[in-house]
Amino acid sequence: MNHPKPPFPEQPQSLPGDTDRMDPRPDHGEDSYKGSGKLTGMAALITGADSGIGRAVALAYAREGADVMISYLDEHDDANETRALVEKEGRRAYVMPGDIQDAEHCRTLVRDTHEAFGRLDILVNNAAHQMHVDTIEDITDEEWETTFRTNIHAMFYLCKAAVPVMEKGGSIINTASVNSARPNPGLLAYATTKGAVRNFTNGLAQMLAPRDVRVNCVAPGPVWTPLIPATLPAESVAHFGESNPMGRPAQPAELATAYVMLADPLSSHTNGATVEVTGGIPMM
Repeated sequence: MNHPKPPFPEQPQSLPGDTDRMDPRPDHGEDSYKGSGKLTGMAALITGADSGIGRAVALAYAREGADVMISYLDEHDDANETRALVEKEGRRAYVMPGDIQDAEHCRTLVRDTHEAFGRLDILVNNAAHQMHVDTIEDITDEEWETTFRTNIHAMFYLCKAAVPVMEKGGSIINTASVNSARPNPGLLAYATTKGAVRNFTNGLAQMLAPRDVRVNCVAPGPVWTPLIPATLPAESVAHFGESNPMGRPAQPAELATAYVMLADPLSSHTNGATVEVTGGIPMM
């Protein structure tokens, strides 16, 4: 396939970003992903499922036979587009806006997912916050706390609520990052949380193994999502992913197979793993 390569046109956006305003428009697998029933009859809760990686995972899960709860902040148009993609595959889909920084909202998300589908098999902690800075003085206390509440605290709240109701053989999949091993100083707060995501994943995997719930994470490299033009300087957006060995960022669709593999019951001995989808950037 011919995937878009930088330079990309100027396209400033405000947080959290809008898929329709991106040029080129991200590929979520709409025309490429083919399901084979790997997740038939299962139910998934995916945070940040309105766009980007989350949308690609939601679509792939639907094509594999799963129902999907679409968790998002307030990007209603994007979320409804994801819901339409899931429903087009004949699967049930619900959208649930709200801020996962709030512990009670996280508990409500899990409760409503379980009630809607009668089960919860897969939790994908994918939503994240990032902001580019030039110096440590540029990181306000509020920005630091927002990054940790969104990327770390929410993951804890959701896992704690989900585990007691998850089906045996259930799967928790956290989105880490190449920044968890190769921190970009301009994304200091974000990179710090992504290192914590990997540590949390490894520890929780050991804790939950006796309960037959697996915990793994995916570590993407640069991925073309609305978060990029909404949080990076224009020059960085123009050349986003250019230094990757493949000379381009990943499209969200290129991440979906990793999330499917980790959710697949046939991956029953894959636990505490980090699946690196970096385009060749080494994580050492």
